[in-house]
Amino acid sequence: MSLDVLYWIGLVGAALAIGFAYLQHKKVMRYSEGNETMVKLAAAIRAGANAYLKRQYVTVIWFFLIMTVILAALAYIPLLMGQDSGLVNPFIPFAFLTGGFFTGLAGFIGMKAATSANARTANAAQEGLNKGLRVAFSSGTVMGFIVAGFGLLDIAGWYLILVYIFDASTEVIATTMLTFGMGVASMSMFARVGGGIFTKAADVGADLVGKVEAGIPEDDPRNPAVIADNVGDNVGDVAGMGADLYESYSNALVATFAIGVSAGYGSSGLLLPILIASIGIVASIIGTFFVQTKENADQKTLLRSLHMGTFVAGGISLVTALPLTLWIARETGGLMESNAWGIFASIAIGLVAGFIVGHFTEVFTSTTHKPTRDLAEATETGSAMVMIGGLALGMKSTAGPIITIAVSTILSYIISGGFAIFHDGAGSFNAGLYGIGLSAVGMLATLSITLACDAFGPVADNAGGIAEMAHLPSEVRERTDALDSLGNTTAATGKGFAIGSTAFTAVALLVSYVNMADVQLADLGRELNLAITNPPMLVGLFLGATLSFVFAALTMTAVHRAAQSMVKEVRRQFREIKGLLDGTGTPDYEACVDICTRSAQKEMLAPAILVILTPIVVGFFLGVEGVVGLLSGVIVTGFPMAVFMLSSGGAWDNAKKYIEGGKHGGKGSDQHKAAVIGDTVGDPFKDTTGPSFNLLITLSSTVSIVFIGVTIAFSLWP
Repeated sequence: MSLDVLYWIGLVGAALAIGFAYLQHKKVMRYSEGNETMVKLAAAIRAGANAYLKRQYVTVIWFFLIMTVILAALAYIPLLMGQDSGLVNPFIPFAFLTGGFFTGLAGFIGMKAATSANARTANAAQEGLNKGLRVAFSSGTVMGFIVAGFGLLDIAGWYLILVYIFDASTEVIATTMLTFGMGVASMSMFARVGGGIFTKAADVGADLVGKVEAGIPEDDPRNPAVIADNVGDNVGDVAGMGADLYESYSNALVATFAIGVSAGYGSSGLLLPILIASIGIVASIIGTFFVQTKENADQKTLLRSLHMGTFVAGGISLVTALPLTLWIARETGGLMESNAWGIFASIAIGLVAGFIVGHFTEVFTSTTHKPTRDLAEATETGSAMVMIGGLALGMKSTAGPIITIAVSTILSYIISGGFAIFHDGAGSFNAGLYGIGLSAVGMLATLSITLACDAFGPVADNAGGIAEMAHLPSEVRERTDALDSLGNTTAATGKGFAIGSTAFTAVALLVSYVNMADVQLADLGRELNLAITNPPMLVGLFLGATLSFVFAALTMTAVHRAAQSMVKEVRRQFREIKGLLDGTGTPDYEACVDICTRSAQKEMLAPAILVILTPIVVGFFLGVEGVVGLLSGVIVTGFPMAVFMLSSGGAWDNAKKYIEGGKHGGKGSDQHKAAVIGDTVGDPFKDTTGPSFNLLITLSSTVSIVFIGVTIAFSLWP
C-alpha cells in the first residue's frame, strides 16, 4: 500500500476538528445573553471587533497582493525569458496566499465565537462558577479546534494536490510548504502585532485614567475606554493569539517535513507529523469533557480542572503515537525503520517538554505560587519596587524554559538518529534534526485543547466587564474574575507553548535554509563557509541580535503612541462631557474604538516590514552566510526575550488581580494603584511584544528560505 493514501487521514482529522468547533459554537449559542443591557453591551463589543478586523484585513489584503505579485514575478518571468526554472517554484505564490487566507479566517471565526459568548458567560455565571467556566471554555474550543482543523486542511490539501494533480517531487513540495508557512507567519504578524497594539492601547487608557486618576472601578460604564478595552480582548487575545498559535502549529509541521526530506525519509517525513496531529485532535476532543469544576473553587482547583483535560489529551496522544510511529517507520524502511524508537521518543520528549515549559510559566505567573504573591507584596513599598521585582522575576523565569528546550533539543537529536553509536552505525545529522522537528510536533499535538484553555480567558474577561456595566450581583463579578485570573495564567502557558515550539521549529527552519543553500551553491561550484570567524557570519549574528531589540522597540513604541492618544481622549471626555463622572453623562465609546483602530493599522506596518525586508537586505550585502548569522542571532536573543516579557507581564497582571481579590489593601488602595502601574507596563510585554517574538523568528526564517534563490543570484558578497 502506498503511504500517500494516508494523507487523506489529515483531511479527516481536519473535518473532525472543524465539525467539533461548529458543534461547540452551536452549544454556546443555545445559552441566553441575559437582560437587555447585556445584549446591547455584547452587540457594541461585537460591532467594534468586526469593524477593527474589517479594517485590518483591508490593509493586509494589499500587502498580500503586492507580495504575491513579487513572488509570481520571481517564479514566471525567468520562464518567459526562456530559462529552465524561476527563482522560486511556480506553486509558491498560491501557497503564500492560502497560508495567509486560512490564518486570517481562523482568527475571524475564533473572534466571532468569543464575541458571541461573552454575555452568555456572564449570564451563566449568575447560576454558578462551573456553568460560567463551561460556556467560556466551549467558546475557547472553537478557536482551538478551528486552528488545528484549518492547519491540517491546508497542509494535507496542498500535499494531495501537488502529488496527485501535478506529480511534484518531494523537494518542490517541501519548498511550497515552507512558502505556505511564510504566508501564515505574515498574516500572524499583522494579526498579533495589530491586535496587540489595539488591546493594550485601550487597556492602558482605561486603567491609567479610569482606575488610577478617576478612581472608578474597572469596566465602569462611565469610562469612555471600557468598550474599546473589551473589543481589544477579542481582536488581540483571541484573533491575534489564534493566528499566532496557528503559525506555530503549521510551521512545526512543514519545517519537520523539510528536514525529513533532507534525511531521506521522503513523503513519510510529512505523513508522520500529520498523523500525529490528527491523533492530537481526537485526543483533545476527549480531553475537553474532563474540564469542569466545583462551585466556590479556588485558583488551584480551577487550574487542576484545566490540567485534567490537557493531561488526558496528552496521555492519549502519547499512547496512540507509539504503534503509529513504529508502523510508519516499518513501512518506510531504511534509516527511519532503524530509528523508529528514537523517533517516537522525540515525540514524547516534545510533549513532556511542553508540559514542563507550561509548568515553569505557571510558577512565575500564577497567584497560587510564591513569585507572583511576592510581587503583590512589593506594592506595600510602592510602584518602583513593583517594577524592579517584576523585571527581576521575568529575567529569572527564562532559565527553566530555556534549559528545558536545550536539554530536549539535545536528547531529541541524539535519540532520533543523530549519533551513530545508538543506531548501529547509521547515524545521520538530518535524522537527528528530524527528531528535533518532531519534538515541536509532539509539543503542539494537543494544541486544540491547549489553545482552548488559552482562548477562554478573554471571554471571561469580557464577561466580567459586561457583569460590571450591567450591574449584575457582586458574586457574578467574583466568579468571572476568578475565571479571568485563571485565563491570565493559561494564556501565559499557551504563549510559553508557542515560543517553546518555535525554538524547536526555528532550528529545523535554519537547517532547511543551510541545506538548500549548500545544494544551490554546490551547483555553482561554491562552498558554504559557516565558521564563526567568517565576517558575514559574525556580522549577521550581531545584526540578528540587534533586530530582536529594534523589533521590540518598534512594537513597544507603537503601544506607547497609541496609548498616549487614548489617555488624552479619555481625559478630554472626563473634562468636557458634563456629568460623566456622576453617571448622568454619556461617554463617546466609538471615539475610543476608532482611535485604537486607526493607531493599530498605522503602527503594525513598520515591525512587519522590518522583519520581512531585513533577511533580504542582509542576503543582498552579506550573502547566504550573513543570513545564517542573522537567523542565529534572532533565535538566541528572541527566545529568552519572549519568555522574560511574557512572565513579567503575566506576573504584574495577576499580582494586580490578587490585590483586587482583597489582599494588601484591596481595590482602591495605594497598593492597588502601584499594582496597576506594574500591570500597565506589563500589558505590552505580555500581549504585544512578548508573543510577537516567535513570529519574528519564524517569519524571518521563512522569508530567508523563500528568497534564497534571489540571495544567491544577486548577493554582492563574493
